[in-house]
Amino acid sequence: MTANVAVETTPEVPLWNDPAHSVATRVSALIDAMTTEEKIAQLYGVWVGASDEGGEVAPHQHDMEEAVDLDALLPAGLGQLTRPFGTAPVDPALGALSLARTQARITAANRFGIPALAHEECLAGFAAWGATAYPVPLSWGATFDPDLIRRMAAAIGRDMRSVGVHQGLAPVLDVVRDARWGRVEETIGEDPYLVGSIGTAYVQGLESAGIVATLKHFAGYSASRAGRNLAPASIGPRERADILLPPFEMAVREGGARSVMHAYTDTDGVPSAADEALLTGLLRDTWGFEGTVVADYFGIAFLKTLHGVAGDWAEAAGTALTAGVDVELPTVKTFGEPLAEAVRAGRVPEEVVDRALRRVLTQKAMLGLLDADWNPLPPALADADPDDPDALRGTIDLDTPENRALARTVAEEAVVLLANDGTLPLDRPRRIALVGPNATEPTAVLGCYSFPLHVGVHHPGTPVGIGLPTLGDTLAREFPDAELTIVPGTGVDDGDVFGIPEAVQAARRADVVVAVLGDRAGLFGRGTSGEGCDAESLALPGAQQQLLDALLDTGTPVVTVLLAGRPYALGRATTEAAAIVQSFFPGAEGTAALAGVLSGRTNPSGRLPVSVPRGPGSQPSTYLGARLAHASEVSSIDPTPAFGFGHGLSYTSFDWSDLAVEADRAPTDGEFRLALTVRNTGERHGTEVVQLYLHDPVASVVQPVQRLVGYTRVPLAPGEARRVRVTVPADLASFTGRDGRRVVEPGELELRLAASSTDPRLTATVTLTGPARHVDHTRAFHAAFGQEPAGQDPTGQGPSGRDEAPQE
Repeated sequence: MTANVAVETTPEVPLWNDPAHSVATRVSALIDAMTTEEKIAQLYGVWVGASDEGGEVAPHQHDMEEAVDLDALLPAGLGQLTRPFGTAPVDPALGALSLARTQARITAANRFGIPALAHEECLAGFAAWGATAYPVPLSWGATFDPDLIRRMAAAIGRDMRSVGVHQGLAPVLDVVRDARWGRVEETIGEDPYLVGSIGTAYVQGLESAGIVATLKHFAGYSASRAGRNLAPASIGPRERADILLPPFEMAVREGGARSVMHAYTDTDGVPSAADEALLTGLLRDTWGFEGTVVADYFGIAFLKTLHGVAGDWAEAAGTALTAGVDVELPTVKTFGEPLAEAVRAGRVPEEVVDRALRRVLTQKAMLGLLDADWNPLPPALADADPDDPDALRGTIDLDTPENRALARTVAEEAVVLLANDGTLPLDRPRRIALVGPNATEPTAVLGCYSFPLHVGVHHPGTPVGIGLPTLGDTLAREFPDAELTIVPGTGVDDGDVFGIPEAVQAARRADVVVAVLGDRAGLFGRGTSGEGCDAESLALPGAQQQLLDALLDTGTPVVTVLLAGRPYALGRATTEAAAIVQSFFPGAEGTAALAGVLSGRTNPSGRLPVSVPRGPGSQPSTYLGARLAHASEVSSIDPTPAFGFGHGLSYTSFDWSDLAVEADRAPTDGEFRLALTVRNTGERHGTEVVQLYLHDPVASVVQPVQRLVGYTRVPLAPGEARRVRVTVPADLASFTGRDGRRVVEPGELELRLAASSTDPRLTATVTLTGPARHVDHTRAFHAAFGQEPAGQDPTGQGPSGRDEAPQE
């Protein structure tokens, strides 16, 4: 290591740099030695961009903030570096070197040699140039496979950690309440148990790699009125407690998340960034969270500019800090000189600053950033020569074959077959008409927080950095003997109908039409899905429905493929299309996964994480509705979905039978034990997803008609059967009662074993006995599933989720 990235040390190691002492002791000693300005400097970040030449990072110029003078800031120290890799395209090795040199500069500039904590986005993979683009979170939910998502997160975390990143701003644990909201693609689904179980697995994977996982957005962001971004959240305390908070409870308690990001929205007039009852009373005092609370970007300043609950920057800073926000992101605004002046003037007690500082320094100590032997060079540069940047270029691969294989597995498991009249899988068609705006668009598989669409679009002369085969490319490889005619027909949202006649002609000449429709991800109006890209209705954007209807009129079988960030109403196609295949921005390997499903190389096993509406205007609506939220004779609006939550078809068939209930009565602190047999009655391997729903017919407060309380994937060979056993704790029947406390009430329940929320297969009627029992965040969250063989497998091939054909 050369001097330009070295950190000077002295023979005498200060107590705070000595790992032989406890973290608490080290942090206390460091706080005692710091000035007010040095303390506050640890509580904000600076938005930077790494140098593609390996030099130090440069402050990012953002239209919402004035320029930052690093030379003036660094003598006091610096808490965080915001998105050094995710701000501009930079070769990963040179970005890592740039970050290391900047860290050396930061440590050399402040009295205590404290480096900054670097954070990045990782909603669909590490948001860096050249890094693997994985499926978006809505696809994670479609897998119903926490183990797979845990593996994916661990891989993402290892890549981030290897180049010097410490914190990832994911997962999003918002529960979908209105599918018109632009950020639906960033969520995991419309059910709190699915969101919590999949999101917690992601947290566990990220944390296992040494990355600080950041839960967002706490809390209520997805419940904004009319699905508008940043609109007020129209929720009562019971909806907040029973729908929106459980995923965060689970991820804090079971996931070990070390950071939480507050939401932008206000609930009943109180912005989340100013909500002391939420950020301190609930999160810390009740749930026991010990990590850091970070601001959503510019969120503290928004207390003045958007919410109007602060008169100046100092008041905004003091309000957020008192509420429990520890770190201002993305860059210094209110936590800089305005906060320092407020402390000096006695407007903000220094004890509040110390409280936040203790959390920040504790986290840095646990990451090794305070240790005397800390080295700014990250693991990926351990054997590199930092004095030869040109030799480093191209030496770090963030898109490895192992990453791509994992990305494809997630994409394959996330594909949902919504409808099929037997046309799929395609049987060697001679002529395929590939129609639609997403048929040949490479970025149609990416969400708005993928690097190419989040950052790369601002650098049009820079290569995308990763391979993005179109569906046209992968279908040509999947069906090498077929004649493939490609016609866009229309754009995603331009309303152009002039290409529809050509598409109709191609359809009439073809044996099958593959219509590839959906979204274009973007930010703040630059797309049809993504942050700030909210929809007025759930009709397909632009003229896509007109194109689809025209194709249906040809009489040629139409396979509708959706590459989208939200569910859309499909009109006539719901009943007239030969097949419908739903994919939620499946990432770089998404088109290969789709081609495999269309050909039958892969047997689909994905299930809907959000309901697909029958009509475009029935929002907001989710399956988690009380009786009055469902179709009735007193309203002309029917919210019944075309395809319900949890729905998904297979190329094989399954039989469910032999339900057994060990005991149909249990105390309110007890449990029920059920068992059923699932058999593959078809001719090929497949995976059934057994879903467990709870129906509470009589409760002290209105309940959803049903809610998911458990699920398990059951892979089966042809003819194979498995006995699936499930233990259901009484805690899963709990809800927030009239007094605001969570309660398990005695009474009759239905435990519905179902293939989806609209397809119950077996129902057990059980009864909870004894007194009502109050529970809290330490309650049981999960039903326990187990599987064992229940019959002979005549093929002798064993269980598998897809045919064991060679992959591309």
